Order: sequence, then structure tokens, then C-alpha cells
Amino acid sequence: MMAATGLVSGCTNSPSIGVLGAYFPDWLFCIIAGVVLTVVIYLIVKRLQADHLMRPSAVVYPTLVALLSLAVWLVLFQH
Repeated sequence: MMAATGLVSGCTNSPSIGVLGAYFPDWLFCIIAGVVLTVVIYLIVKRLQADHLMRPSAVVYPTLVALLSLAVWLVLFQH
């Protein structure tokens, strides 16, 4: 019984942030930050007229969202 208690002790706290009385998971904020940062990068690349380097767009931008979301999570929410 004590061994099982040690195995589930990591599930005691859910990683969430309180916003106006409601609790949202950390990963939701990381995805939002990833999308916002990707839009900023897209606008910078478009202004520099280097968007031809970011091909195929259907692969590059979702991958960039995932990369930036994970980077935000590693920087801000690691305990």
C-alpha cells in the first residue's frame, strides 16, 4: 500500500493558473503564447520579404507553433 502511494504522489497538484476565479492548465497559455509568437515571426519574415524561405508553409508554421509552445513551457512553467 505504501509503495502505491509513492507512485501516485506526482498527481497531487494539477499545473494550473487561476484567472478571474477559473483555473486553466499551463499548456493552454503555452499554446496561446506559441501562436502569438509565430504570428509575430510571420509578420517579421513577411516584412523582410523572406517568406519564400519558409516553405512549405503548412509544415513550417505548425512546427514553429509547437517549438515555441514547448520553449515557453520550459522557460516559464518548469518547477
